[in-house]
Amino acid sequence: MANVKLYNQGCQEIGTVDLAPEVFEVEVQPELLHLVVRAQLAAKRAGTHSVKTRAYVRGGGRKPWRQKGTGRARAGSTRSPLWRGGAVVHGPQPRDYTFKVNRKVRQLAMRMALSAKLGDEQLLVVDGFAFPEVKTKHMVKVVSDFGLKKALIVLLDSDNNLELSARNIPGIKVVRQDMLNVYDVLLHDHVILLKDAALKVQERLGHGIR
Repeated sequence: MANVKLYNQGCQEIGTVDLAPEVFEVEVQPELLHLVVRAQLAAKRAGTHSVKTRAYVRGGGRKPWRQKGTGRARAGSTRSPLWRGGAVVHGPQPRDYTFKVNRKVRQLAMRMALSAKLGDEQLLVVDGFAFPEVKTKHMVKVVSDFGLKKALIVLLDSDNNLELSARNIPGIKVVRQDMLNVYDVLLHDHVILLKDAALKVQERLGHGIR
């Protein structure tokens, strides 16, 4: 078992927590992480870019001049791609950029991302955060105590006071454990897992491993 220090809200060590090595001590394969991050970013693309082909450009129905005898090159439409105001050849059309990555591969990548953070001592487990009211200064104190600049805080369930208190602090992102993803884990310098969230993530990612 991976024995990890457990901290309180004031960044004081209050004990340890055991994390499953099959989730938090996995050998990292950068190419697999790259694949999953690429798939996640591709899924975010709108794919609504579009240009008009000559079939969709208004006008150009009449032949601009007769075929022969003018001394000019033959032309059949003023909306040819060769003309100013004409269509575009081989331009971008609406498309779906998403591609499938198997669920087991995504889960393995998530285990690798967490293992990488733990191995670099950038993953902290906190017993819990208690915010009696929505105050940005409460989260600023937590960020200061832990020495955070760009951090991902993972909760078990939604916590309105905590989420709203962190909303205006640059570099701090708060997510529920079921919204945890590889891109966010790798993007942030530190990952703060609440103890209950860590155990839930461990249960979900460790299920079915042989």
